[in-house]
Amino acid sequence: MVAYPPESINSFVWDISVSNRFDTVSSPESGKRTRAVLLTAALIGLEAVALVVVVGTLVMDLFTLRPDSYPSAIALTVLAALAAIWMIAVTVAFWRGQPWSRAAAVTWQVLQGAVAIGVFQGIFAQPAIGWALLAPAVAVIILLMTRSVVDHSRRPEQTSS
Repeated sequence: MVAYPPESINSFVWDISVSNRFDTVSSPESGKRTRAVLLTAALIGLEAVALVVVVGTLVMDLFTLRPDSYPSAIALTVLAALAAIWMIAVTVAFWRGQPWSRAAAVTWQVLQGAVAIGVFQGIFAQPAIGWALLAPAVAVIILLMTRSVVDHSRRPEQTSS
């Protein structure tokens, strides 16, 4: 039987033993970012770039095609632009290690997953687009739960190491 000192029971000592080489501790202040943090930032950034491309396409379509309803087309374009701006802000905040960025990224991934499930279904189903939306969403959610990503986006006084 192993006896543990009482002061180590409610400390972060237990967390250190379960980390692995891929998922080591990083912090925004140290300038060192783990592969998990870099991959998460890259995927969130690619999603932001994809939204910017969607906004550009919608703007071009607004001027070159005749929509059935101009108010609806403008509203869709404005909403897509707001989403693109928001994802750019989330990407920058995640890179800087802001705590709120993790929750915002998870929320976006859930919404993106819901859209992907919708794309898989119906008369106009597009499985290739569905997988292109679902795969990064699942990957980012998994990465956001890794130890190094959580530690990267914690406040300095909350970091466990």
